[in-house]
Amino acid sequence: MKTIITKNIEETRNFAREFARTLRAPVTIALHGDLGVGKSEIARTIIQTLCGADTVVPSPTFTLVQTYNALGMKISHFDLYRISDAAELVEIGLDYAIQNDITLIEWPDIAKDMLPSNALHIDISEFENGRKIVIN
Repeated sequence: MKTIITKNIEETRNFAREFARTLRAPVTIALHGDLGVGKSEIARTIIQTLCGADTVVPSPTFTLVQTYNALGMKISHFDLYRISDAAELVEIGLDYAIQNDITLIEWPDIAKDMLPSNALHIDISEFENGRKIVIN
């Protein structure tokens, strides 16, 4: 377990940039935290670090998944907030992505039975002076 404290959005982005440079497919990153805590910002920064800073990274809240190509690897960014039935996860390709891609999952709780044992869990929480980021 590793804990990082960031005091502002730029420090959070710097963490995500450094973390992104360590990633190689296949790897699954489960992003945990309350609404508005920075899950999407961390995912966006990881994607832009690997795909280029000018890469447009919309939130997959309504599309459920967005895919990107980077350095010969595919990145799949899932937002499972609106999923109510775990059976839908196969339909949207989560199982395939986990086996092949850099897979970023926001709101991963509904997919807990599909996550590989080596998935990285990033728990993000806010406190009065910034964010606490815990990687398990």
